[in-house]
Amino acid sequence: MLTREEYIRLCSDELRTAIRTNRHRDPLTVAMDRAVPDARLVATQLKYLARAEAKLPTYAEQGCILPPRAFEQASSERCAAHKPIEGRRVLDLTCGLGVDAYFLSRRFEEVVTLERNEVLADVARENFRRLGVANITVVTADAEAFVAACNESFDWIYADPDRRSESGKKLVRLEDCSPDVLRLMPHLKRLAPRLALKNSPIFDVDEARRLFPDAAIEVVSLGGECKEVLIFTGEGVTPSLTATALDRGSYTVTAQQALPTPPPFDPTRYHYLIQPDVALQKARLVRHHLNGKADCWSENGYGFATEQPQEVLGRIFAIQAIEPYDPKALKRTLKGKKAELMKRDFPIESSELHRRLGLQTGNEVRLAFTKIGASYWTIRLK
Repeated sequence: MLTREEYIRLCSDELRTAIRTNRHRDPLTVAMDRAVPDARLVATQLKYLARAEAKLPTYAEQGCILPPRAFEQASSERCAAHKPIEGRRVLDLTCGLGVDAYFLSRRFEEVVTLERNEVLADVARENFRRLGVANITVVTADAEAFVAACNESFDWIYADPDRRSESGKKLVRLEDCSPDVLRLMPHLKRLAPRLALKNSPIFDVDEARRLFPDAAIEVVSLGGECKEVLIFTGEGVTPSLTATALDRGSYTVTAQQALPTPPPFDPTRYHYLIQPDVALQKARLVRHHLNGKADCWSENGYGFATEQPQEVLGRIFAIQAIEPYDPKALKRTLKGKKAELMKRDFPIESSELHRRLGLQTGNEVRLAFTKIGASYWTIRLK
């Protein structure tokens, strides 16, 4: 955790100049450079500013202060910019580095954000100053105490609870996170008619629906990686379930419908393999999304299509051949080749498949492995 003394030093002209002039040097080299003041502190900032160029490009461009733990826990700018809530006033219970508050400030006239750690609250204020944001108020306060005493009104309350225990252990149950939003619900409903809640990417969608039966739930992915599970509940919210791939699009269902039973698997029928986006998989919407476009036997499996499907959240591959999984035959024909391996509903890890089949990592051949019913299959891709 960044100390008060370190924060003061990072705000000084001397260290701001050191960070700016060493911006494109290797942080390890800078850390050992005796000519650089507070070299290790400067090097740490250089390290995280370099990482921020992908995750937080606006913060990186403006040379914001990036405490390591706060950086790791922060939303990416792509995810923060996506959150579809707006209005006049919003209360953000969990400021942290302030990335969500920064993007909420573009959708709301006023943002009030809470941060219980005094140093991190000052970091957020300083970063907002560097970012040129004037409609965010950072309050140094514990969320539980603030909402219990607050008599103001807001259009939305936003929360991204801390999912780390004091010992650093990852927490999943909403009740274990801080603040405990479920316990605070009576106060939150008094302050605002709507709540937006960000959860861990491993948070179970069925648990979200159990806790918030009238909510709109959205699973968000970026670059093929599940990033967060969002819950929107309250006045004017239509119950729904959405899978969003930020680089591809969204798919929403407002009511679960019975799906037809897929036909018996016939490997000679199919010409295209669909690898559904992880957001669909996490939301358990794979079969809904592919219904009428491809045959699919599992929420965790692949889709198989006779014709190339359109507007699919996922990757599409042309199939060369589908054959029963036969490791001895594969090793005999492929040993030594460089192969890209994919798998869904298959019990062997890709690294182990490489070893068993005598393959190297590369892209001379591309293979997919899956289980349908009681049978295991190898799909050779073009």
